[in-house]
Amino acid sequence: MQTDIDPRNLIGRKVFDRNGTKIGTIDEVYLDDATGVPEWAAIRTGLFSRDAFVPLEPSELREGTLHVPFDRALIKDAPDFGVGRHLSPEQELQLYHHYGLDVAAPPSLQDHDFGKLAGPDEP
Repeated sequence: MQTDIDPRNLIGRKVFDRNGTKIGTIDEVYLDDATGVPEWAAIRTGLFSRDAFVPLEPSELREGTLHVPFDRALIKDAPDFGVGRHLSPEQELQLYHHYGLDVAAPPSLQDHDFGKLAGPDEP
């Protein structure tokens, strides 16, 4: 998705699934903690429904509407973490897995042998 879009301008836009079926309206936008880039949209899926999180990266903004490459049923079955709160890294990982998106695991820290520690017995 375009990264130069102001996230506040996404709120209230209509969202359509891969088949062109209206899913709902963007209720909130969540930014990446490290980059500040819009990463997730919370979509209000109906009058009495909950918000469903959808990743913005594979989505497209076309003619003022957001088009996501997922089926409506998959979006409605997304894990529910509630809105208005920060998404933890574990919650984001669950969402990425739900949508079948590969996420690079954080690089593992290698063990390094830095030698002996100096202590009272050392000269």
